[in-house]
Order: sequence, then structure tokens, then C-alpha cells
Amino acid sequence: MNTKIIIFTLTVFLTGNICGQGNEDLFTRLQGISNHGVDFFNVDGIEITSRKLDVEFSAKNCAKRFPQLKIKEKELTTSDSLLDFRNYYVYKSQEEPQNLFENEAYYFVESPDKKLIAFTFASINKNDKEFERNFIKLVCNNSIPDSVYNSVEIDSINFAGRKIQLGKNCRWMGINNVQCPYNGQMNWSVHKNLEDAAATVNNQFVSVISRKGGKIVSDTTVNVIFEGTETTARKVVYKFTGARSLLLKMEGSNQLIVYLVAVAVRNNFVSCVMSYWTSDDINPSGLPTLLDQVMELK
Repeated sequence: MNTKIIIFTLTVFLTGNICGQGNEDLFTRLQGISNHGVDFFNVDGIEITSRKLDVEFSAKNCAKRFPQLKIKEKELTTSDSLLDFRNYYVYKSQEEPQNLFENEAYYFVESPDKKLIAFTFASINKNDKEFERNFIKLVCNNSIPDSVYNSVEIDSINFAGRKIQLGKNCRWMGINNVQCPYNGQMNWSVHKNLEDAAATVNNQFVSVISRKGGKIVSDTTVNVIFEGTETTARKVVYKFTGARSLLLKMEGSNQLIVYLVAVAVRNNFVSCVMSYWTSDDINPSGLPTLLDQVMELK
């Protein structure tokens, strides 16, 4: 066999293996929910949505058929030339608060079966176009495995590779965001490295303290065991003030306890924000039942 052909064949084979391995790694971190024709995803602290419609790819349809995205037809002037599909691309970034950039990337793509798919990628202080392109290709080629998706009706969660039974009393507040009335709430993301997990937790902390209508009562570091690993958590006591404080007091409490953790768990890197009201049902452990599922105070 010609030497050039051998080298070319090996290159294609190795490249295919690398891409496949990369996607398999992505799928271990990726979680999704499909609801009323919209797919929602979470990975690496990035919130993603995609929706497919059986309409022609055109700027007019992009703006008209997805009004919830608030993208006007006159904004659709740019495309990503590195994507394998016809597309329009819009990028928006807003600094709020200082040094905290809320980034949103919008793609309108013509799929291989000539349908129109709209994508949004929302993140804080990051923007990875290579990741976005790869993810769009996976969706357009129907390559997202069923194992990624969770049921809309929640009874258990896949928490960084461990199934946790919660029963029927909890609800999704978003992807990887679970609330159990009177038993706490937590949101988490699985990352490709610990640095990204720590940055995500820090960004969420800045977002919490920057909110109007409240103040931090205390901000400390505590020793915990999180999913079997000894680590530290940032503990914040946040008190709402003003009119909202009065309404919350009528419901039970105007003080929120927040724990923030970034740690390696079962070969995964997890960012997790856990919270509960001081009026919630607190167990002898010092935590409500949902938080007890993943963390122990030392």
C-alpha cells in the first residue's frame, strides 16, 4: 500500500477516535431535559437550549418563529463560517455586576433534513465557540444519546454519576437545578477540570452578593464531606430586605443559607450551590434533607 495512503488512513482513524473519546467525555458531563419541543442542557456551567421547527431556513423565520429569543431580523447579518451548516450567529454580552459578564450566543441553523434549529448558549465569564460548534453538530446529526436526558417528572437525579432517589415531592427549577419544598435546593454542573468548576462557583457567589434587595449577614469557610470527599465549602448567610423581606417573612423566613462547593467527585469535577431557608425542615445533621443527600458538616 502507498505510504501516503497509510499515513492518511491512520490520521483519519486516530482523529475519529480522538473526537469520539472527546464526545464520550462530554456525554458523561452533559445532562438534559426535553419538554414541549425544547431541549434544555447543562454542562461545564453552560446553559443550552435547542428547538427544531419544520420551517425553511431564512432570516425572517429565525426572527418570527422564535420570538422568545428577542432577536430581530436586522440582527441576522453574521454567520459562523466554520460550521458545516447554513447559519446565522448573534453574540451578546452584558456586564452585571462589575467583572461578571453574562454571555449569550445564538445560532440559527439549517439541519441536514432542511429544518430550522435555534440554539442558545448562556454562560458567565466564558465563551467557547469551538465547543458550541461541536455541540451544534451533535444535535444536528442526532448524536446526543438518550442516557443524557432526564424525565420531566422528577423522582431521582443523576448527580455526577450517582443516582439519588428523591421521591415525588421535588421539582426541576432548571437543568441540574432541583428544589424540594422545605427541604432545600441545589444546582450543580459537571466540568472538564477543577479550575472551571471553581470559577463557576465564584461567579455564582458574585452573582448572589450583587443582587439588590438584600445583604450578606456572614461569609465563612466551613469543613465538610461532599460526596465522600473531605473539602471546604463557602457558607453565606443572606438576608433579604425591604418589601420582599416582609413578604418572605410572611411565608416563613427572609434569611437564606447558601453553601458553595467545587470539588472532584468520582473522576468528575463538580460545582454545586446548595441553599435553604432558615424556616425549612432542618435535620439533626444541621442540614435539610436534600443537602443531606450530598454533604455532611464536620
